[in-house]
Amino acid sequence: MPPRLRALVAVPVAVSALFAASLALAPAAAAEPNPPGCEKEYFCLYAGEGQTGQLLVKTKGNWTGSVAARSAFNNGIPYPNADHVQLTWTYQGATYEQCLHYNPSPDPDHYKLNFAEGVTVTKAVWRGEC
Repeated sequence: MPPRLRALVAVPVAVSALFAASLALAPAAAAEPNPPGCEKEYFCLYAGEGQTGQLLVKTKGNWTGSVAARSAFNNGIPYPNADHVQLTWTYQGATYEQCLHYNPSPDPDHYKLNFAEGVTVTKAVWRGEC
Protein backbone atom coordinates (compact mmCIF):
# COMPACT_ATOMS: atom_id res chain seq x y z
CA MET A 1 0.00 0.00 0.00
CA PRO A 2 1.45 3.44 -0.89
CA PRO A 3 2.56 5.47 2.18
CA ARG A 4 0.02 8.27 1.50
CA LEU A 5 -2.85 5.75 1.37
CA ARG A 6 -1.59 4.06 4.57
CA ALA A 7 -1.71 7.42 6.36
CA LEU A 8 -5.26 8.11 5.15
CA VAL A 9 -6.42 4.70 6.44
CA ALA A 10 -4.64 5.12 9.79
CA VAL A 11 -6.41 8.39 10.74
CA PRO A 12 -10.01 7.03 10.75
CA VAL A 13 -8.84 3.89 12.57
CA ALA A 14 -7.13 5.99 15.27
CA VAL A 15 -10.19 8.25 15.65
CA SER A 16 -12.46 5.20 15.91
CA ALA A 17 -10.23 3.69 18.59
CA LEU A 18 -10.27 6.93 20.62
CA PHE A 19 -14.07 7.15 20.35
CA ALA A 20 -14.48 3.53 21.48
CA ALA A 21 -12.14 4.16 24.44
CA SER A 22 -14.13 7.23 25.49
CA LEU A 23 -17.36 5.19 25.44
CA ALA A 24 -15.77 2.50 27.58
CA LEU A 25 -14.76 5.12 30.16
CA ALA A 26 -18.16 6.86 30.26
CA PRO A 27 -19.79 6.48 33.69
CA ALA A 28 -22.85 4.25 33.95
CA ALA A 29 -26.00 5.61 35.58
CA ALA A 30 -25.99 4.95 39.30
CA ALA A 31 -29.09 3.42 40.81
CA GLU A 32 -31.12 5.61 43.11
CA PRO A 33 -31.61 4.08 46.58
CA ASN A 34 -34.76 2.03 47.03
CA PRO A 35 -37.70 4.18 48.11
CA PRO A 36 -39.41 3.16 51.40
CA GLY A 37 -40.85 -0.37 51.14
CA CYS A 38 -40.07 -0.74 47.43
CA GLU A 39 -37.25 -3.23 47.03
CA LYS A 40 -35.63 -4.10 43.69
CA GLU A 41 -37.94 -6.02 41.30
CA TYR A 42 -41.07 -4.06 42.36
CA PHE A 43 -43.21 -1.28 40.95
CA CYS A 44 -44.70 0.96 43.65
CA LEU A 45 -47.29 3.71 44.08
CA TYR A 46 -47.27 6.16 46.99
CA ALA A 47 -49.78 8.49 48.64
CA GLY A 48 -47.26 11.36 48.76
CA GLU A 49 -45.05 13.11 46.23
CA GLY A 50 -41.47 11.94 45.89
CA GLN A 51 -42.22 8.37 47.01
CA THR A 52 -43.38 9.48 50.47
CA GLY A 53 -46.43 8.73 52.56
CA GLN A 54 -48.29 5.44 52.56
CA LEU A 55 -47.17 2.71 50.15
CA LEU A 56 -50.38 2.07 48.19
CA VAL A 57 -49.33 -0.56 45.63
CA LYS A 58 -46.27 -2.82 45.54
CA THR A 59 -46.23 -5.37 42.73
CA LYS A 60 -43.86 -7.65 40.82
CA GLY A 61 -46.59 -8.44 38.31
CA ASN A 62 -49.17 -6.57 36.28
CA TRP A 63 -51.68 -4.61 38.36
CA THR A 64 -55.16 -3.24 37.66
CA GLY A 65 -57.23 -1.24 40.13
CA SER A 66 -58.12 2.31 41.12
CA VAL A 67 -55.80 4.18 43.48
CA ALA A 68 -55.49 7.90 44.15
CA ALA A 69 -51.68 8.16 44.05
CA ARG A 70 -49.25 11.08 44.12
CA SER A 71 -46.07 9.27 42.98
CA ALA A 72 -44.80 6.15 41.23
CA PHE A 73 -41.43 4.34 41.10
CA ASN A 74 -40.26 1.49 38.85
CA ASN A 75 -37.62 -0.38 40.85
CA GLY A 76 -37.55 -3.27 38.38
CA ILE A 77 -34.41 -5.06 37.26
CA PRO A 78 -33.16 -5.75 33.72
CA TYR A 79 -35.31 -8.55 32.33
CA PRO A 80 -36.06 -9.20 28.65
CA ASN A 81 -39.50 -7.87 27.65
CA ALA A 82 -40.59 -7.22 31.26
CA ASP A 83 -38.49 -4.54 32.96
CA HIS A 84 -40.35 -1.37 31.96
CA VAL A 85 -43.84 -0.46 33.21
CA GLN A 86 -46.64 0.94 31.04
CA LEU A 87 -48.58 3.06 33.53
CA THR A 88 -52.16 4.25 32.95
CA TRP A 89 -53.95 6.92 34.98
CA THR A 90 -56.90 9.30 34.76
CA TYR A 91 -57.00 13.00 35.58
CA GLN A 92 -59.92 15.38 35.16
CA GLY A 93 -61.78 12.97 32.88
CA ALA A 94 -58.86 12.20 30.54
CA THR A 95 -56.74 9.02 30.40
CA TYR A 96 -52.95 9.17 30.21
CA GLU A 97 -50.19 6.61 29.72
CA GLN A 98 -46.44 6.66 30.16
CA CYS A 99 -43.76 4.01 29.99
CA LEU A 100 -41.35 4.01 32.94
CA HIS A 101 -37.81 2.63 32.58
CA TYR A 102 -36.37 0.70 35.52
CA ASN A 103 -34.02 2.35 38.03
CA PRO A 104 -31.29 3.32 37.14
CA SER A 105 -31.80 5.41 34.07
CA PRO A 106 -29.79 8.43 32.97
CA ASP A 107 -32.92 10.56 33.52
CA PRO A 108 -34.89 10.20 36.80
CA ASP A 109 -38.06 11.23 34.96
CA HIS A 110 -37.85 7.88 33.17
CA TYR A 111 -38.32 5.65 36.24
CA LYS A 112 -40.38 7.75 38.67
CA LEU A 113 -43.25 10.22 38.49
CA ASN A 114 -45.09 12.71 40.67
CA PHE A 115 -48.79 13.25 39.99
CA ALA A 116 -51.11 16.19 40.55
CA GLU A 117 -53.69 15.81 43.28
CA GLY A 118 -56.74 14.10 41.80
CA VAL A 119 -54.90 11.50 39.69
CA THR A 120 -56.24 7.94 39.82
CA VAL A 121 -53.84 5.22 38.69
CA THR A 122 -55.68 2.35 37.03
CA LYS A 123 -53.09 0.03 35.50
CA ALA A 124 -49.41 -0.97 35.55
CA VAL A 125 -48.25 -3.50 32.93
CA TRP A 126 -44.70 -4.84 32.71
CA ARG A 127 -43.30 -4.65 29.19
CA GLY A 128 -40.11 -4.37 27.14
CA GLU A 129 -38.29 -1.24 26.05
CA CYS A 130 -40.25 2.00 25.83
